[in-house]
Amino acid sequence: MYKSDTIAALATAPGEGGIAIVRVSGPRAEEMLNRLFTPIQLWESHKMYYGHAVYNGETLDECMVVLFRAPRSYTREDVAEFHLHGGSWAAKSVLNALYALGVRAAEPGEFTRRAFMNGRIDLSRAEAVMALISAEGGRAARAAIRQLEGGVSSFIRQAQEELIALLSGAAAAIDYPEEITMEEAAADLEAGARRLSDKLNAACDERGARIAEEGLEAVLCGRPNVGKSSLLNALARQERAIVTDIPGTTRDIIRADVLIDGLRVHFSDTAGLREQGADVIERIGVDRARQAIAGADVVIVVLNAAEPLTDEDRQLLEDTKNAPRIVVLNQCDRAMVLHPADFDRPLLVSAKTGQGLSDLEERVASFGAGAGETALTQQRHIRLAREAAEALRRAADACANGEPVDLAVIDLQDALATLGRVTGDQVDEKLIDDIFSRFCVGK
Repeated sequence: MYKSDTIAALATAPGEGGIAIVRVSGPRAEEMLNRLFTPIQLWESHKMYYGHAVYNGETLDECMVVLFRAPRSYTREDVAEFHLHGGSWAAKSVLNALYALGVRAAEPGEFTRRAFMNGRIDLSRAEAVMALISAEGGRAARAAIRQLEGGVSSFIRQAQEELIALLSGAAAAIDYPEEITMEEAAADLEAGARRLSDKLNAACDERGARIAEEGLEAVLCGRPNVGKSSLLNALARQERAIVTDIPGTTRDIIRADVLIDGLRVHFSDTAGLREQGADVIERIGVDRARQAIAGADVVIVVLNAAEPLTDEDRQLLEDTKNAPRIVVLNQCDRAMVLHPADFDRPLLVSAKTGQGLSDLEERVASFGAGAGETALTQQRHIRLAREAAEALRRAADACANGEPVDLAVIDLQDALATLGRVTGDQVDEKLIDDIFSRFCVGK
């Protein structure tokens, strides 16, 4: 249940830093400035004041403060902020003073929840706040910003308007059968419902949403000693994997995260794929490598350009021919035995000299092209849009099968209610609790 008391929390990351901001929101925000800040002011909204935080006669810090009067604040309530020196002591001292004066410690996401409950943002924009905070790459951040600026809201509201128009047409046919026949109404409803269903499905890209949010999975694979570990280290710009001349050095999956053109890529170095000569532990590593290959967004098949193909190389090329893959001819700084013309768009790479690394990064990033650029980029929104599209399809099928229009209307109403859960127009308290529980305290 929404609470209208006054809350406070640290709004910046804990630990040492230049500034620590303590945020207060609620009806007693201005009172807290008067109780804890000197000199007392005739507060002007959105204006910074210099002074000291003082409690029970003790100076807690030299600071700046600002008051945002409702409704021109993040929560649409009165909001006060203490801008203190970074570090834990000053912020804790001010927070303890606020709590002693009867202000409640904010729950995770409670400031943003109040912004939603007070109508400043809808639910999709509230989720975008957390998505932006947790974004680890430019593409995820850009998707969150589009959502924060209303991209999801405007798309969903347009879909809702089209649904309402379909419902209005059906209602007119039911109420005024002498002006529009049921056959005409059913034909119009079927066409409109299918069109809107296709539009919603087209806006859903589960793979792209996952890649933008979580990153692209790129798996390096090949037989032992083709240079996979050296290549991983070169891509990561650090020594992530152990490199030796001994076959089977890599026993488990070693990962390195790299940002490429704003896209987070999870490179995985896997055990060399061989059966002969592998001990028990190495065979476990080989099994894990095959599992990683099966779940990869892009498979990077590494071959030693300075050695002839082996049966293991040929088997790997055959096994991955239908997978999204890149063929890398590694060690091209040596005398090459393999011919690029024998492979499909291979890349000549040298982990030792760095030759071809930028081309490899560019090719890897191309497998994430368009990630996060569709209208819907969060899994919850995509799931609900799919449900609404399915309800629209049922309505269209009902009309096509000659069923009464008023039965199709039930499915249209289900679709409208489902879309309302994206923006929060139709939402229950449990869902709100679940969404905001994932937020950090202070946001």
